[in-house]
Amino acid sequence: MAAQTAFSGGTGPSVLVRGAGVSGLTAAVTLAERGARVHVHESGPRIGSGASWQAGGMLAPWCEAESAPKDVTEQSLASLDWWDAHVPGVIRNGTLVLAPARDVGEVARFGRRTSHFSTIGEAEVAELEPDLADRFSRALFFAGEGHVDPRDALRALATRLVGLGGQITCDVPVNAGTAGYDWVVDCTGIAARDQMADMRGVRGEMLLLRCPDVTLHRPVRMLHPRIPIYIVPRADHVYMVGATMIESENAGPMTLRSMVEMLGAVYALHPAFGEAEILETGTGLRPSYPDNMPAVRRDGRHIHINGMYRHGFLLSPVRAADAADIVFGNA
Repeated sequence: MAAQTAFSGGTGPSVLVRGAGVSGLTAAVTLAERGARVHVHESGPRIGSGASWQAGGMLAPWCEAESAPKDVTEQSLASLDWWDAHVPGVIRNGTLVLAPARDVGEVARFGRRTSHFSTIGEAEVAELEPDLADRFSRALFFAGEGHVDPRDALRALATRLVGLGGQITCDVPVNAGTAGYDWVVDCTGIAARDQMADMRGVRGEMLLLRCPDVTLHRPVRMLHPRIPIYIVPRADHVYMVGATMIESENAGPMTLRSMVEMLGAVYALHPAFGEAEILETGTGLRPSYPDNMPAVRRDGRHIHINGMYRHGFLLSPVRAADAADIVFGNA
């Protein structure tokens, strides 16, 4: 497709963005806002066909410091404001971190590795989450964090891109040509593995549950010595339950052990989850570099934004800005 026929207007550089997940759409919108003529190619049947569709959507820079390099927190502090400015539905109610009574020591350990939280007791937990009253004696509250529904956010970014004159085409073959564009920005995640020798896959798993008998106002991280579980509220009493730190490259279906651990965690959070409907299960591989830090890499007129690990929504705005700086000669 020739650049002069790919767009209806605009005079900026023509950019092909490959991949319509969170990093691809964030990059596309950022480039279009700076004046680029942007066309997104997605190999799947819809936007978010890869890992982004199963993300938690947590905007939690302080919590991530528990297991991530300090650069993750430092570079993602403006993410909430970016998402607030670009999509509706960002909720800034903070994050609650707690553990079952047998694992309450994990709360203190989590606190030693993080900052910008308050340690609270039963009364404060009940004030923040009335449905958890009398269930947890100690928790950490990260008031400055938030979350967004990833699927709604991706749809909103796509709408914004089209409004800026950009285009999105799905079902594009992975070997489709890129000739005619000034720049190519590859955001294809694990699909670009053959071009990134140091990339590995990290398994992510998720459940979507509907539980009308429980109301939560913010993400809850339920700590566990083997693997932490997070429960993220969405609209209409739907909850996303996930675990994205499993060091495995198995992309197969969810195991019985994982299912039991996730369901056990939400049941420990509140017994009413025992009657929850399981709406969806999902697994996938998150692209990750050895340092678990998302990166922008350039090879001539090709730019790769990849290695998002579990930080896609947190770090895609800053990585998109990095790529845009290269395209517009500011890097």
